[in-house]
Parts: sequence; structure tokens; C-alpha cells
Amino acid sequence: MEQSNNKERNNVIDGNFDLPIKKAINFFPPLYRQRYSFVNDLVNQHKPKKVADLGCGNASLIQMIKSHSCLELIVGVDINKDKIELQRCRLSPFSGDYLSPRDLNLSIILYHGSAVERDSRLLGFDLVTCIELIEHLDSEDLARFPEVVFGYLSPAMIVISTPNSDFNPLFPTVTFRDSDHKFEWNRKQFQTWALGVANFYSYSVEFTGVGEPPEGAGNVGYCTQIGVFQKIRAPATESCIVEQCGQHVYKIVYSVSYPSLQQKEVRKLALTNEVSRQVQSMRQRYVSSLSILQNGDDNGHKINDTGLITFSGPVFTELEKLKIEKSPKPFCFRNKLYVPLERLLAYPKVNRLCDNVDVMRALIADTVRLSKDGSAVKIDLRDESQ
Repeated sequence: MEQSNNKERNNVIDGNFDLPIKKAINFFPPLYRQRYSFVNDLVNQHKPKKVADLGCGNASLIQMIKSHSCLELIVGVDINKDKIELQRCRLSPFSGDYLSPRDLNLSIILYHGSAVERDSRLLGFDLVTCIELIEHLDSEDLARFPEVVFGYLSPAMIVISTPNSDFNPLFPTVTFRDSDHKFEWNRKQFQTWALGVANFYSYSVEFTGVGEPPEGAGNVGYCTQIGVFQKIRAPATESCIVEQCGQHVYKIVYSVSYPSLQQKEVRKLALTNEVSRQVQSMRQRYVSSLSILQNGDDNGHKINDTGLITFSGPVFTELEKLKIEKSPKPFCFRNKLYVPLERLLAYPKVNRLCDNVDVMRALIADTVRLSKDGSAVKIDLRDESQ
């Protein structure tokens, strides 16, 4: 059962190239990226929580969509184990993911397996993508493909892309665009197959594509044809999904969880960093304000009603400004600057991380110096560090 989806192979249609014909066809962005962007736009529009990419290849599609805040689980499946094992680094969280964590948990799992095998861990998904996959299936696997993907997995939405052979005469004389293709359908063949599958498994289907033909050749259609299938019946209930659980034929190659505000230690780190940043900013402004009051200023700086110099900074909405203005003001006592927790909580970036003073105090108490009563962050005006 060979179905490896080589999404960045060097073939005649996936990039900018020189063809052995008089006039090359250049796709910009490259065609493979247009396909991923199409899926990316669908994710942005429909906000799925769980997405599976069958024939994920080098995981470029997963890399593109993983930044969407709606996603909680992304699964990639491919028959080529070596290829997906190489994607660990590009899918691992970076330091910035910890400093600016997601609101929701996100897990990414790469499986070694075939798209025509049933695995219950892919049940209950909102979106399943099959980008340049079906043309790699032999006749036996192609017959099983609808049974597994549409019948067994039965996700809310399925996206299938495949080469449009009507476009092929614009390329050099070749049988297929890739040596591993078992077939390439024209638009009528693809639509006939797709409509039959959609009708049998209670899906609707809309046809579109990416890769505009050159001027004067519009009758050939898109270079890549796409079918977007949506489930007509209500998705399977959780109880139905549980009843089907137990078939685990895929092998996990890689699994990672991204930091999110739902994880206490991650939220604590992000909150501590943001509180420290805000307090250090106020300290810098306070020290500058004292210098201006003592020595004068030739740069036109103004002191606001908190006793702090006014610098350009983040732009707040009128409601945010009002909330900040109504909060307790920072104050100085014996070379210490005190910033009330309620003041910090009024800042949007802090409020996103924590909406309660008591919770804030509990999270930052062991990493940030607080006043004796725990109501304010305390920082030495003579020292840059807390």
C-alpha cells in the first residue's frame, strides 16, 4: 500500500522552474504552497479543533496551520516513516511559544501508517485533509479509501486535492506529473468520483482549485483540482465514537504538546515575565521623572498624574485607558517603588494571563518581591533588578 505524499518533490509543477518548452509556466507562490494556503484559509474560516492530514509528507501543512488558536489537536499520517521522523525540529515549540503561550492546549502527533487503514484515534475530527494523496493509491487502495475516510472516520469536513490532467498538455510530454502517480484524473473524472462518494456517505461537495492557467488557456481549469466535502448528517456523537474505539494500527513517530495558559507552570512563567516587564518599565519612567523634576528637561517630556514620565508605548482603547486610570496608582516610599497588583491587572496583557488579584499573587509570590501585605510589587529604585 504505497501512498507517500512527497509534497516538495522536484517535479514539473510544484515550483518555479525551466521547462523544456518555449515558455515555462511559473506559479507564484509555488503550487504546493497555494494548496496549503487554501487549507489554511479553510481553518481560519471554519475554526476546527481537530485536524488530520493524511499523507502529511514533510508536515509543511501542519507547520503552516499550527498557529491557529482554535486548534487543539493536529495529526499527521504518512506511509514514509523516515520522512516524518525528520520533522521533529520544525514542529517543536520555540522559546517564544513559552513567553507568549496559546490560550488552549495544542498537541501534534505524527503517525506512521496508511490512509486506508482504520485507526480509532482519528475518529471525531472536524477536518481531514488529503493533499495530493489519492493519485498515489493503487486501484485496491483507492477502493478502500472512501470506506475508511468517509465511512469510518466520517469527519465534519474533508478536503481532497489531486492533479487535473486537463492541465497536463501545457507541460512537457509526460505520462504523469510524478513517477509514483498511479493515475491522474481530468475534471470530469474527479467530479464523477467525488459526487458518487459524497452521495453514498451523505456529504455535500464543492469543487475549486489552485494554480491558475496561463492567459488564453482558461479552458483547462486549475492545475490542482480540489473537492471540499461537508457532512450532511450531524457528526457522530461521543458515545458512538467511544463504541468504535480500540483499533490502534498506526505507530506514533512523534508527539509534542505546546505550552498554553491552561498549564499552570506555563501561565506562571508568562505572567511573571509580563509583570516584571511592566514593573521595570514603570521603574525606568519613575527614575527618569525624578531626574526631570530635579534637573529640568529640554526634550518636552511630560509628567503624568502617577508621577511617571510619559513615554510612547502600547496603544490602548478608551475603555482600557479608563480601566487603568481608575486603578490604584504606583507610589514611592524610601527608595522603593510599589506597583499595586490591581494596577498591573488593569493592563490588557497581564489581564489576559490572569483576571484575579488573588490568583496573580499566588502565581508570582515566589519569583517577584511583594509588599508586606502582598498588595503590590516592590522594586528598588536604585537597582535594575528585582
